[in-house]
Amino acid sequence: MTFQFKRIPLFFLGLLMAFTFGCAATPQQEGTGEYIDDSVLTTKVKAAIFNEPTLKSAEINVESFKGTVQLSGFVSSQANINKALEVARTIKGVKAVKNDMRIK
Repeated sequence: MTFQFKRIPLFFLGLLMAFTFGCAATPQQEGTGEYIDDSVLTTKVKAAIFNEPTLKSAEINVESFKGTVQLSGFVSSQANINKALEVARTIKGVKAVKNDMRIK
């Protein structure tokens, strides 16, 4: 009986370590908190682009990873690319903006 009770704390210690290190971020993979932050960031940038009357938001795709926002898609002019980049940079939490948009 005593032997089983000694295993219980070790089991919980192992479970705690697996939970703690299992959610850790790596350079190629986000941790849980970073994923949620980037999801919120993506939503904020999409909303700002949608609310910009000079841009067709359906043509611009937004993705975020660790605070870096990537804009892609096809737009009608260089002015639209510049405006989308400007809008994305104004969002709090955006560390950098990568442009992969193309003029159609």
